[in-house]
Amino acid sequence: MANPLKQLAGETAIYGLSSILARILNFLFVPIYTRMLTQAQYGVVTEFMAYIAILQVVLVMGLETGSFRFANKEGVNPKTVYSNALMAVFGVNAAFLAVMIAFAGPIASALGYSGYESMIGYTAGILFCDSITAILFAKLRQEHKAVKFAVLKTVKILTETGSNLLLFFLYPAFAAKHPANLISGFVSPTPDFSYPIFAIFISCVVCLLLFLPDLLRFRFSFDKGVMKKMMLYSLPLMVAALPGIANDFLDRILFRYFDVSSEAWRASLGVYQAAVKLAVIMNLFIQMFRYAAEPFFFQRARDKGSKELYAIVMEFFTAFCGLVFLGVILYIDIISLFLGRDFRVGIGVVPIMLLSYMLLGMLFNVSMWYKLSEKTNMAIWITLIGLLVTAVVNIVFMPRYSYWASAFGHLASYLVMFIISAALGAKYYPIPYKWGNILLIFALMGIFYGAALLIRRAFPAAGINWLQIGINTLLILGYCACCLVLLRPRYRAIRG
Repeated sequence: MANPLKQLAGETAIYGLSSILARILNFLFVPIYTRMLTQAQYGVVTEFMAYIAILQVVLVMGLETGSFRFANKEGVNPKTVYSNALMAVFGVNAAFLAVMIAFAGPIASALGYSGYESMIGYTAGILFCDSITAILFAKLRQEHKAVKFAVLKTVKILTETGSNLLLFFLYPAFAAKHPANLISGFVSPTPDFSYPIFAIFISCVVCLLLFLPDLLRFRFSFDKGVMKKMMLYSLPLMVAALPGIANDFLDRILFRYFDVSSEAWRASLGVYQAAVKLAVIMNLFIQMFRYAAEPFFFQRARDKGSKELYAIVMEFFTAFCGLVFLGVILYIDIISLFLGRDFRVGIGVVPIMLLSYMLLGMLFNVSMWYKLSEKTNMAIWITLIGLLVTAVVNIVFMPRYSYWASAFGHLASYLVMFIISAALGAKYYPIPYKWGNILLIFALMGIFYGAALLIRRAFPAAGINWLQIGINTLLILGYCACCLVLLRPRYRAIRG
């Protein structure tokens, strides 16, 4: 029999690779979007992606996780479980798709996109395809078909990438020569916000078509009893997941209503999203860490000294996040070239978003207490408080400070959730974190960042200051040396 831990580690790596590939390619498209789209056009893309992210959670109805739960229950046929899940998701999403298409005109007009009714259809189509494939991907995970899962995900990612490249670099010239071409009724002949959304739509359709052989072989059967139990279990999961996803994307939606100080809220949103994309470098590391850390924490939960180990992991994680923070900020002159010239005005929020994502990663670490102590219901209340903080900061300050309010809203929200979770963890599942070491790491980040700012003011230069870059490299090495001295005794403790 195969080693279950090796199987878990192998599958985690495979699942993680496809997710990380998607994030990397998404990041690499930022230079294209910010050079070939205007600030306002990129803002429109950002707005629609926020709608998609939130509606995905609603339209899957928690059945992705619910299917896992019931497919593993004794006496329940997994095929019946997935059959019920697919029929429920198909029914709800088909109805949603029909309504969106039927009322595309009024919806587009209400949002201020008259003449772009197709965007409403693409959004609904993306949600329809993604919701169905979410259940099918869950089935692959249930069956431990990690390779097939990763292959299909990769094909979807590459389809989106290829569609974007064709639309942005080849289609405008082709459309100029052949105005009445096959896709002229779907997208503009010149680059605009419809290109990225249409590329996602194409990738979702292709992904669903790749599952067609599985669907044709599938024998659908409806079990009212199983369906009722699944919905009673899954719908609360959907409700619980909503505050988290809303907390991540609410600020993008609020721009429409509260960014009244700027000339064009869509342009502000586009600038803000471009800056956020640079900070995603931190989020990418955290995502990679989560894929490895979550199973690691659960596997070690019963080991002697596990809590001490968790505390040490937290310190090393914080130190590495500090390195990522300094690496981005101290090389920001080079990294900012990823963005088109018109989008670099928002670079100032990058440090705030980097700190926000760093706190989010630390929140993941301290939040393991409710997963390990089986008090997951508390996660809902913690996230709701975070969502409330995000909403209040944006509603109160966005009218005056535009996207700066969004950045500080994330920072305040994650900080509040972190403090609450750490305090509750100390009560219900105490882990001996060395908060002094963690605060010292933050102090080191501040010292070396402050030193870089002082040197920049002392030796100002236009464009990329290579002397400054060289000095900043030495500062980063100095930070690494300080962290090594600080954490060496902790590393020795792990080795025993």
